[in-house]
Amino acid sequence: MTGTEEALTGAGPRAGGAALPDRVAAAVTFLSSGAVLVLEIAGLRLIAPYVGITLQTNTAVIGFALAAIAVGAWMGGALADRTDPRRLIAPLLVAGGALVVAVLPLVRFAGSLFTGADAGSVLLLAAVAVVVPAALLSAVPPMVVKLQLASLAETGSVVGRLSGIGTLGGIAATFLTGFLLVAFFPTSGILVGTGLLTVLTGVAVGVLLRRRTGGAAGRVPAALLLLALAGTLLAAVAPSRCQAETAYHCARVVADPERETGRVLLLDTLRHSYVDLADPTYLEFDYVRAIAAVTDVTAPAGDPVSALHLGGGGATLPRYLAAVRPGTESLVVEVDPGVVELDREQLGLTETGGLRVEVADARVALGQEPAGERDLVVGDAFGGLSVPWQLTTVEAMGLVDRALADDGVYVANLIDHPPLDFVRAELATLHAVFPHVALLARDALLAGEDGGNVVVVASRQPLPLDAVAGALGDRGLDWQVASGERLAGFVGDAGVLTDDHAPVDQLLTPYATAAR
Repeated sequence: MTGTEEALTGAGPRAGGAALPDRVAAAVTFLSSGAVLVLEIAGLRLIAPYVGITLQTNTAVIGFALAAIAVGAWMGGALADRTDPRRLIAPLLVAGGALVVAVLPLVRFAGSLFTGADAGSVLLLAAVAVVVPAALLSAVPPMVVKLQLASLAETGSVVGRLSGIGTLGGIAATFLTGFLLVAFFPTSGILVGTGLLTVLTGVAVGVLLRRRTGGAAGRVPAALLLLALAGTLLAAVAPSRCQAETAYHCARVVADPERETGRVLLLDTLRHSYVDLADPTYLEFDYVRAIAAVTDVTAPAGDPVSALHLGGGGATLPRYLAAVRPGTESLVVEVDPGVVELDREQLGLTETGGLRVEVADARVALGQEPAGERDLVVGDAFGGLSVPWQLTTVEAMGLVDRALADDGVYVANLIDHPPLDFVRAELATLHAVFPHVALLARDALLAGEDGGNVVVVASRQPLPLDAVAGALGDRGLDWQVASGERLAGFVGDAGVLTDDHAPVDQLLTPYATAAR
């Protein structure tokens, strides 16, 4: 290498053993890039119990991860031109890995203070979860590239090879985490394992570099190793809301202190379902009683019905229908297998010939439903912090209509707060499919002064609204039935949601309380 080439590349003489062995360089690049993607996916799951899984949450985590990658790569390259990369690669790996572990207690402590889907909480927790460790780890690949360069003649091949290896590391980590790790390990285990593996790799690289340079490089400050140890210890004692980490939720079941056989299923920040283990006819939540009131009057009392439940939760309504309408056939479609497992193990759910549970996405299940066979479709897949938008559109409602018999009824729980743009849009969407639509809600909500749960009802046949109103009163609910001109005035000029345009997360005004 000429003096000019060495000045331009800043590369050390590889013949003297200054560079890393090619396989080690590839492994370090693969691991550091992959760890960032593991952190991104696990970070989203880590903050979900506090801010929900929404479009904004996904956007914040992805955006901060990309920003950290950009800043880290930029700074890593700049530092490699000013400082011997052999002095920084090992410390950066150890520091990045230690902070991957440390984000677990940091997010959990911060999440106990900042809960809710407001933009401030989402951005803060997303930043805490990914920015610093992702930036540190993203500074490693450009330093490895600089260290491996021996001449200008091989710049393209070295940069291209290591860049490709780094990309492959990210791809492998994405698929491994999404398809395997989250299925078998809790988020805490994924983060601690990834962090410690990165720390150990950094230590090993430091030892290797010291041997190859006679102790001139590769030292890892003891403080960084202490940080990794402290992060692991804090991760063990950090507060967690989870009894079980499912594929989609932080879940737990708690006993009702006022009712011996009462159990509450909590998913992330919300009281999602209430089940009385001894009495399936006991309905605690107002919206569940409102849905039950509709089912009581839309079919002759005691007659069995064929029902499809979109969203399982604690399977409160299917159990109720089985108790009051013997012979009812209910299919419960729940996307989260962990929730179904909790239902069976802790909420006493048993499947019989008349009550079946299918783990699937509700929109996919709707597309597979035979036409015209369901007397009742119940929608209960919406939460206060996140809404599966694919179940809100005119195309989805068309599939519901297709599944229903001519006199079948669709009844669904929605949650929104003023200005209630999501509820208005969903009612407009229902009107685009069904000729008869009604809204069940409290007066304050209909006046736009309050929010919470509402129940929408739709059918191709006229609805027995007077009977519904009477059934609401019989269940002690001070809810009103809005239809016709009153409902049209409430909906106003709200647009119809479609598969092509359903900005549900932007329309929704979520609430941050823990009650449904």
